[in-house]
Amino acid sequence: MAEIPAACLIGWPAAHSRSPLIHKYWLKSFGIDGDYRIEAVEPAAFANFIRDLAARGYRGANVTIPHKEQALACALPDARARMVGAANTLFFDNDGELRSTNTDVEGFIGNLDASAPGWDTAEDVLVLGAGGSSRAVIFGLIERGIQRVHLANRTAARTRALADQFGAQVQPLAWDAIDTVLPRVGLLVNTTSLGMKGQPPLAVDVTLLPPTATVADLVYVPLETDLLKAAKARGLKTADGLGMLLHQAVRGFELWFGKRPVVTPELRALVEADLVK
Repeated sequence: MAEIPAACLIGWPAAHSRSPLIHKYWLKSFGIDGDYRIEAVEPAAFANFIRDLAARGYRGANVTIPHKEQALACALPDARARMVGAANTLFFDNDGELRSTNTDVEGFIGNLDASAPGWDTAEDVLVLGAGGSSRAVIFGLIERGIQRVHLANRTAARTRALADQFGAQVQPLAWDAIDTVLPRVGLLVNTTSLGMKGQPPLAVDVTLLPPTATVADLVYVPLETDLLKAAKARGLKTADGLGMLLHQAVRGFELWFGKRPVVTPELRALVEADLVK
């Protein structure tokens, strides 16, 4: 019997992910007898796991924290993955070669457009974090025409390295100097794991933001983080991590299973219900 088509999510940790729920919903919608699984893989074991991806029965994979930068070196990256400097989706081409791409860019921008129309009028954007997700966010912001991105990370060296990669539009900011730019920030984006269930809280004073600001948080467990809760209490526009997760999943599914799915209210409601269990 032929193995059923399958993909997986590779992360460390990975148990919190709702990606299997999303992809299994689409598999059922298309009538595809396939599977999507979670693989918790330590950083030291990642390269070996990827080398044996096909032998494990996978057509490809999603890659999440902390593997997105390492994934770039383990598969042939496309132009977007190279420019972002991180990959979140792996797939095999028609010749059987493992390739990587980055769908976080379209996931982030698509979610902002849907959740907070007009966000791109911001002159100043503040991005928190300097990992793989941050790279995708910054790339998307610059591609959209944002002229000034302030970047803050708890490790100053990573902040400087990422700012150097993207050029003068990205300005490094010390973590303890965040409050100094908040009054002129039109969009605040959290790409760190701070505020995620089981992680330390994110201490940012959203009362310093302008009343027209938008707040986006890539964390989606919990769905409404303390950051988003505080922003909503001020009447600010928000974009949660679930929306980005849903939109970034579309192209991966298409690459693995040959069908392009749609993000529907029914799917979002399904995942939301699972998050509040």
